[in-house]
Amino acid sequence: MTRALLVIDMQRGFDDLTFWGPTANPACEANVAALIAAWTANDEPIVIVRHDSASPGSPLHPDSPGNALVDAVAAAPAALRISKAVNSAFYGDQDLHAWLTAQAIDEVVVCGIQTNMCVETTARMAGNLGYDTTVVLDATRTFDLSAEIPGLGTVTRSAAELMADTALVLQQGGFARIRTTAELAG
Repeated sequence: MTRALLVIDMQRGFDDLTFWGPTANPACEANVAALIAAWTANDEPIVIVRHDSASPGSPLHPDSPGNALVDAVAAAPAALRISKAVNSAFYGDQDLHAWLTAQAIDEVVVCGIQTNMCVETTARMAGNLGYDTTVVLDATRTFDLSAEIPGLGTVTRSAAELMADTALVLQQGGFARIRTTAELAG
């Protein structure tokens, strides 16, 4: 066994679009379920990561019903479950790097939410730690962003733009390969 599927933050709280705003890629959950089915059929390890927000008002706070995993992920036969309060799955309650090393896993496939936040941060760290890293872009999603940035003014990006930007930076920066669900689970 040399490959693991990392499923990042597939939680019900991300369905609250009044909190998060517009999103892209409505096929994300079905694609994550297809990857889980493929990994299960091949008896390959699946790591389930859940974000436990420290903010009491967040839909991802442990006391919120939104902290729960979506059904397909909750039912997955996880080899490891990690809870985290930061962007990277490598900084959670279970040491992902130590576990991957102990299992002699040198390749990770990353999917989940949000493409440009926790998925990207986990993929960058995996690449920096020497893992052969793949991000399944169509098994991720994110939300529109807009903010005042000093020196730039108001910067606004749609979820689709953020997904494309993340894919470009990860692939061209040498952090990860970008693949589709059909390529890996088809």
